[in-house]
Amino acid sequence: MPKNIWILVTAMVVNTTGASFLWPLITIYMHNHLGKSLAFAGLILMFSNAASIVGNLIGGTLFDKYSAYKTLLYGAGIVLSASTVLIFYNDILPFALCLIFINFGSGITWPIMFALAGSVWPEGGRRSFNALYVGNNLGVALGATFGGLIASISFQYIFIANVLFFIAFLGIVIFTFKVMDQKSDPQMNTNVIEQRSKIEERAPFIALLILCIGFFVVTMTYAQWGSTIAAYTQDIGIPLEQYSILWAINGFLIVVGQPLIKWITNVVKSEKVHLYIGHSIFILSVLVALFAKDFTMFAVAMIIITIGEMLIWPAIPALAYRLAPKGKIGFYQGIVNSVGAAGRMTGPLLGGFIVDYFNIQLLFYILVGILFLPFITTAIFDRGLKKENQVG
Repeated sequence: MPKNIWILVTAMVVNTTGASFLWPLITIYMHNHLGKSLAFAGLILMFSNAASIVGNLIGGTLFDKYSAYKTLLYGAGIVLSASTVLIFYNDILPFALCLIFINFGSGITWPIMFALAGSVWPEGGRRSFNALYVGNNLGVALGATFGGLIASISFQYIFIANVLFFIAFLGIVIFTFKVMDQKSDPQMNTNVIEQRSKIEERAPFIALLILCIGFFVVTMTYAQWGSTIAAYTQDIGIPLEQYSILWAINGFLIVVGQPLIKWITNVVKSEKVHLYIGHSIFILSVLVALFAKDFTMFAVAMIIITIGEMLIWPAIPALAYRLAPKGKIGFYQGIVNSVGAAGRMTGPLLGGFIVDYFNIQLLFYILVGILFLPFITTAIFDRGLKKENQVG
């Protein structure tokens, strides 16, 4: 890979490691330490992920129209400021407000990272996005591995670790991204309002929206692992350290499992088939979690869903990149990241209400049912494109 991709991957690892000290434990912190219900915790996560959606759209648009470097500085600065405040004030109100600002700043940076990956190495195709995806999950593995151990001592140390890693991320941006920004191709031209009058550019946008409907369902399902399932593991007596190990398994498996994924993608070239396989694996993981009563079974369910995730997560931004008209790369990546944030936003809230007023078994049955929708959206999303331009 080119040097700039390695820089992006390094920045992603540092940024995600810092974030992963906290985000897998947010629901547990609000539910077990601040005494809030799962529905209330889901509501806070909804607002924070809504802020992430706004940040995604702003970040993607500014990449297309302004400067990736300066926009990354703004996003990273917001995250660092909010994380610093969290060290000193972490009751429910300041915690919720800081979480919202952290997600807003992170939302700005994410689409820019992925848009830069496609822009500085356009011939890399899926490899560019998969490299960032692996870097992200290496950060998840490192953060989750140590996060549970640190939190078992004091959550205050978690907040401090956040700040230290976000300082390191900001430093990488300051010293390396300015040159990369000058080499990238932001492809400034039309905005989304102008595109509405151009029939030839409306079809890929509609295709992206259809594709993202299925992605929304998948991310909403996946979000249960950081919210309702997280609290459920505590209720049935699984220690906090073991719950964090689940995320360490997730992250490290994604890193070491790349040869398997590379073999699959070499044998099966179509991203649409990757999505079909990934969706099937997601259903299997939910069925295993439905009957899980101890750490071992939850670990099996996590391993299964991770394999599905490894097929789905890189395929979506890669398809979005191929669908994007000239000048809309950042905007399309912003849409993808916003849909992911929307799934993470609504998943904990809906899951929290179902578990609070019914039980987690009903939630699992509902998840199995709605996971058939992505099969439909994957099959039809590119039907409106010309045959020579189809991306499936």
